[in-house]
Amino acid sequence: MNTTIRAISPSETTKFIKSQWNFYKDDKMWVAPVIADRKKLLNIKKNPFFKHSDMQLFLAESDGKIVGRIAAIVNDNHNKVHDDKVGFFGFFECINDQTVADALFKSAGEWLLKKGMNAMRGPLNPSINDEAGLLVEGFHEPPFVLMTYNPPYYGQLIERAGLKKEKDLLAFIMNSEDYVSEKMRRMQDIIRQRFKLKFRQIDFKNKAQFQKDVATMRDIYNAAWEKNWGAVRMTDEEFDFLAADLKQIATPELTIILESEGKPMGFALALPDINQALKHNPSGSLLGAAWHLMIAKKPITQSRIIVLGVLPEYRGKGIDSVLYYEIGERSINKGMPRGEASWILEDNTMMIRGATTVMQGKHYKTYRVYQKEL
Repeated sequence: MNTTIRAISPSETTKFIKSQWNFYKDDKMWVAPVIADRKKLLNIKKNPFFKHSDMQLFLAESDGKIVGRIAAIVNDNHNKVHDDKVGFFGFFECINDQTVADALFKSAGEWLLKKGMNAMRGPLNPSINDEAGLLVEGFHEPPFVLMTYNPPYYGQLIERAGLKKEKDLLAFIMNSEDYVSEKMRRMQDIIRQRFKLKFRQIDFKNKAQFQKDVATMRDIYNAAWEKNWGAVRMTDEEFDFLAADLKQIATPELTIILESEGKPMGFALALPDINQALKHNPSGSLLGAAWHLMIAKKPITQSRIIVLGVLPEYRGKGIDSVLYYEIGERSINKGMPRGEASWILEDNTMMIRGATTVMQGKHYKTYRVYQKEL
């Protein structure tokens, strides 16, 4: 196969995005992204992530057909926070051909080297605060909202290209019939009374209050994840950009701030798994997505706990278990008895304990982040 790798211009981003359909035509587990959302994410002029980051997109072509793609990314904020020179790759897609995969990683690595990076890590699409990791375990069902999916052979391509495991990200599945023991119910009731805990759901309609609540959640998010592996504080603009997107699919009942005597202690966000509806929109069109979500109203019976964080000073007191319990109860009451907690770092014992002991979750999917020295 005579494969050509070429760097593409921002004006060709749509071609890069739509090429993903080449790799999933017969895959029943894949959920097509909404093309308009992908354009927004990769728009270097509109996505505030690119105010401190640089990215180059590459396409692999053979006989006029796109057979692979990859993005090379330099995140200056990551390198400042972690005092290293790690570059990233993301949006990787490839036919089952090692020579094509090798050529893609070679091009991405050379670009990162020219930018002064000494290692390549990924996949991150395009950062740790977005979709992260390659699915390596749990190909038996479609991904939940904002989680990645890929064919099983991708892991082999990446490892044969010289990349090795850096960190695993875990997903846990939960069902209402297994959810929470009586002992755990009593324990979280005691913790609520001890700390005088109250939950406040976000008011999406009150613009001024919504902006205040977004600022509160941003401060908790940045503080709660500051010490985590690979974590990078989100700028005000980045968090607002993300909040505006999530507001379109989030529900007030599942977007909650935990307070004690008026002082915020943590927050949790669970999203209805709109992938259950979007899987009926294989074209990725915005109109089709709107139809299935708002008009056809395909049943959504599961949710994903996407964020659950407690301020560092309140950790180790059982506060996280109360958050888990509350968000689970609310999801069940909203008609979503099945849920996923994802993703959780493989060595984050506190959050894993909450997912497994409080919510009786079972580890069922693994996503892997790889790294290679350049």
